[in-house]
Amino acid sequence: MTQNTIAKPDVDILIDAIKTRRSLGLARLKPDEVDRELIEKLLEAANWAPSHDETEPWRFTVFTGDSRSALSDAFGEAYKLDFTGERFQESALENYRERAWKAPVWISIGVSPTLRADGTYLISEEEEAMGVACAVQNLHLVASALGLAGMWNSKFPLMHPRVAELCGLESPARLLGFFFLGWPNITWPKGERRPISEKVRWA
Repeated sequence: MTQNTIAKPDVDILIDAIKTRRSLGLARLKPDEVDRELIEKLLEAANWAPSHDETEPWRFTVFTGDSRSALSDAFGEAYKLDFTGERFQESALENYRERAWKAPVWISIGVSPTLRADGTYLISEEEEAMGVACAVQNLHLVASALGLAGMWNSKFPLMHPRVAELCGLESPARLLGFFFLGWPNITWPKGERRPISEKVRWA
Protein backbone atom coordinates (compact mmCIF):
# COMPACT_ATOMS: atom_id res chain seq x y z
CA MET A 1 0.00 0.00 0.00
CA THR A 2 1.48 3.35 -1.02
CA GLN A 3 1.80 6.26 1.38
CA ASN A 4 -1.24 8.07 -0.08
CA THR A 5 -3.54 5.04 -0.19
CA ILE A 6 -6.28 4.91 2.45
CA ALA A 7 -7.14 1.46 3.82
CA LYS A 8 -10.64 0.27 2.86
CA PRO A 9 -12.03 0.32 6.45
CA ASP A 10 -10.87 3.94 6.76
CA VAL A 11 -12.54 4.83 3.46
CA ASP A 12 -15.80 3.32 4.70
CA ILE A 13 -15.56 5.38 7.90
CA LEU A 14 -14.99 8.51 5.84
CA ILE A 15 -17.92 7.80 3.54
CA ASP A 16 -20.13 7.09 6.56
CA ALA A 17 -19.15 10.45 8.08
CA ILE A 18 -20.09 12.17 4.82
CA LYS A 19 -23.43 10.38 4.60
CA THR A 20 -24.42 11.11 8.20
CA ARG A 21 -23.60 14.84 8.09
CA ARG A 22 -26.71 16.95 8.65
CA SER A 23 -27.55 20.65 8.79
CA LEU A 24 -29.59 21.47 11.90
CA GLY A 25 -31.11 24.88 12.59
CA LEU A 26 -31.04 26.95 15.77
CA ALA A 27 -34.22 25.42 17.21
CA ARG A 28 -32.54 22.00 17.21
CA LEU A 29 -29.53 22.99 19.33
CA LYS A 30 -29.02 22.78 23.07
CA PRO A 31 -27.71 25.86 24.91
CA ASP A 32 -24.86 23.79 26.43
CA GLU A 33 -21.33 25.07 25.94
CA VAL A 34 -18.93 23.39 23.51
CA ASP A 35 -15.35 22.88 24.70
CA ARG A 36 -12.82 25.11 22.99
CA GLU A 37 -10.67 22.06 22.23
CA LEU A 38 -13.46 20.63 20.07
CA ILE A 39 -13.97 23.92 18.23
CA GLU A 40 -10.25 24.04 17.51
CA LYS A 41 -10.45 20.55 15.97
CA LEU A 42 -13.10 21.80 13.56
CA LEU A 43 -11.04 24.84 12.62
CA GLU A 44 -7.91 22.74 12.10
CA ALA A 45 -9.87 20.52 9.72
CA ALA A 46 -11.09 23.62 7.89
CA ASN A 47 -7.52 24.83 7.53
CA TRP A 48 -6.61 21.75 5.46
CA ALA A 49 -9.07 22.54 2.69
CA PRO A 50 -7.74 22.90 -0.86
CA SER A 51 -7.32 26.36 -2.37
CA HIS A 52 -6.24 27.66 -5.75
CA ASP A 53 -2.58 28.70 -5.82
CA GLU A 54 -2.35 27.97 -2.08
CA THR A 55 -4.00 31.28 -1.15
CA GLU A 56 -5.83 29.79 1.90
CA PRO A 57 -8.53 32.50 1.77
CA TRP A 58 -10.71 31.31 4.67
CA ARG A 59 -11.03 33.58 7.70
CA PHE A 60 -12.99 32.75 10.85
CA THR A 61 -14.03 34.61 14.00
CA VAL A 62 -15.44 32.53 16.86
CA PHE A 63 -18.13 33.90 19.17
CA THR A 64 -18.94 31.96 22.35
CA GLY A 65 -20.12 32.87 25.83
CA ASP A 66 -20.27 36.60 26.55
CA SER A 67 -18.67 37.53 23.23
CA ARG A 68 -22.05 36.78 21.66
CA SER A 69 -23.23 40.06 23.20
CA ALA A 70 -21.26 41.99 20.57
CA LEU A 71 -22.75 39.74 17.90
CA SER A 72 -26.23 40.40 19.24
CA ASP A 73 -25.61 44.15 19.07
CA ALA A 74 -24.31 43.87 15.50
CA PHE A 75 -27.37 41.90 14.40
CA GLY A 76 -29.59 44.56 15.92
CA GLU A 77 -27.65 47.41 14.34
CA ALA A 78 -27.85 45.71 10.95
CA TYR A 79 -31.61 45.53 11.28
CA LYS A 80 -31.91 49.20 12.27
CA LEU A 81 -29.74 50.25 9.32
CA ASP A 82 -31.80 48.35 6.75
CA PHE A 83 -35.31 48.65 8.18
CA THR A 84 -36.15 52.28 8.75
CA GLY A 85 -39.34 54.29 9.02
CA GLU A 86 -42.54 52.29 8.73
CA ARG A 87 -40.57 49.11 8.01
CA PHE A 88 -39.04 49.14 11.49
CA GLN A 89 -40.59 46.82 14.07
CA GLU A 90 -39.38 46.62 17.65
CA SER A 91 -40.32 42.94 17.87
CA ALA A 92 -38.22 42.13 14.79
CA LEU A 93 -35.28 44.04 16.25
CA GLU A 94 -35.43 41.98 19.43
CA ASN A 95 -35.78 38.79 17.39
CA TYR A 96 -32.54 39.51 15.55
CA ARG A 97 -30.74 40.47 18.73
CA GLU A 98 -31.88 37.30 20.50
CA ARG A 99 -30.70 35.12 17.62
CA ALA A 100 -27.09 35.37 18.77
CA TRP A 101 -27.98 33.58 22.00
CA LYS A 102 -29.74 30.64 20.34
CA ALA A 103 -26.51 28.77 19.60
CA PRO A 104 -23.54 28.41 21.96
CA VAL A 105 -21.03 28.86 19.11
CA TRP A 106 -21.10 31.20 16.12
CA ILE A 107 -18.23 31.04 13.60
CA SER A 108 -18.11 33.78 10.99
CA ILE A 109 -17.15 32.61 7.50
CA GLY A 110 -15.01 35.10 5.65
CA VAL A 111 -13.12 35.08 2.37
CA SER A 112 -9.95 37.15 2.13
CA PRO A 113 -8.66 37.11 -1.47
CA THR A 114 -4.97 37.49 -2.24
CA LEU A 115 -4.09 40.58 -4.27
CA ARG A 116 -1.20 41.23 -6.61
CA ALA A 117 1.01 44.27 -6.11
CA ASP A 118 -1.17 46.26 -8.53
CA GLY A 119 -4.32 45.49 -6.51
CA THR A 120 -5.81 42.93 -8.89
CA TYR A 121 -6.95 39.52 -7.73
CA LEU A 122 -4.40 36.73 -7.91
CA ILE A 123 -7.30 34.25 -7.99
CA SER A 124 -10.88 35.13 -8.93
CA GLU A 125 -13.35 35.90 -6.14
CA GLU A 126 -15.43 32.92 -7.26
CA GLU A 127 -12.51 30.52 -6.93
CA GLU A 128 -11.53 31.93 -3.54
CA ALA A 129 -15.10 31.42 -2.33
CA MET A 130 -14.92 27.81 -3.56
CA GLY A 131 -11.92 27.27 -1.30
CA VAL A 132 -13.82 28.69 1.66
CA ALA A 133 -16.75 26.37 0.91
CA CYS A 134 -14.38 23.40 1.00
CA ALA A 135 -13.07 24.59 4.37
CA VAL A 136 -16.59 24.83 5.77
CA GLN A 137 -17.39 21.34 4.52
CA ASN A 138 -14.32 20.01 6.34
CA LEU A 139 -15.45 21.81 9.49
CA HIS A 140 -18.97 20.45 9.20
CA LEU A 141 -17.87 16.86 8.63
CA VAL A 142 -15.66 16.85 11.72
CA ALA A 143 -18.43 18.51 13.75
CA SER A 144 -20.87 15.76 12.75
CA ALA A 145 -18.30 13.06 13.51
CA LEU A 146 -18.00 14.52 17.03
CA GLY A 147 -21.78 14.54 17.49
CA LEU A 148 -22.05 18.32 17.10
CA ALA A 149 -24.77 19.89 14.99
CA GLY A 150 -25.10 23.14 13.11
CA MET A 151 -25.28 24.69 9.68
CA TRP A 152 -23.88 27.35 7.38
CA ASN A 153 -26.39 30.19 7.19
CA SER A 154 -26.12 33.29 5.00
CA LYS A 155 -29.52 34.89 5.53
CA PHE A 156 -29.96 38.45 6.80
CA PRO A 157 -28.24 39.81 8.85
CA LEU A 158 -25.42 37.27 8.69
CA MET A 159 -23.69 38.91 5.71
CA HIS A 160 -24.41 42.52 6.62
CA PRO A 161 -21.50 45.04 6.39
CA ARG A 162 -21.97 45.99 10.05
CA VAL A 163 -21.55 42.35 11.07
CA ALA A 164 -18.58 41.97 8.72
CA GLU A 165 -16.96 44.94 10.46
CA LEU A 166 -17.31 43.18 13.81
CA CYS A 167 -15.59 40.14 12.30
CA GLY A 168 -12.63 42.21 11.11
CA LEU A 169 -13.46 41.77 7.43
CA GLU A 170 -12.69 44.82 5.32
CA SER A 171 -12.79 45.05 1.52
CA PRO A 172 -11.73 43.13 -0.47
CA ALA A 173 -12.50 40.54 2.22
CA ARG A 174 -16.17 39.58 2.48
CA LEU A 175 -18.43 37.92 5.00
CA LEU A 176 -20.15 34.82 3.60
CA GLY A 177 -22.34 34.09 6.60
CA PHE A 178 -21.93 32.08 9.78
CA PHE A 179 -21.67 28.49 10.87
CA PHE A 180 -23.58 28.14 14.14
CA LEU A 181 -22.84 25.12 16.25
CA GLY A 182 -24.00 23.20 19.32
CA TRP A 183 -25.12 19.87 20.69
CA PRO A 184 -28.35 18.56 19.12
CA ASN A 185 -31.53 18.47 21.19
CA ILE A 186 -33.16 15.91 18.87
CA THR A 187 -32.42 12.40 17.69
CA TRP A 188 -29.91 12.60 14.86
CA PRO A 189 -32.00 12.64 11.67
CA LYS A 190 -31.51 10.27 8.77
CA GLY A 191 -30.83 11.76 5.37
CA GLU A 192 -32.01 10.90 1.90
CA ARG A 193 -30.45 11.39 -1.51
CA ARG A 194 -31.74 10.57 -4.95
CA PRO A 195 -29.56 7.99 -6.78
CA ILE A 196 -26.28 9.36 -8.08
CA SER A 197 -27.19 7.82 -11.45
CA GLU A 198 -29.72 10.65 -11.87
CA LYS A 199 -26.97 13.24 -11.62
CA VAL A 200 -24.13 11.73 -13.62
CA ARG A 201 -23.67 11.54 -17.36
CA TRP A 202 -20.91 9.27 -18.67
CA ALA A 203 -19.42 10.67 -21.88
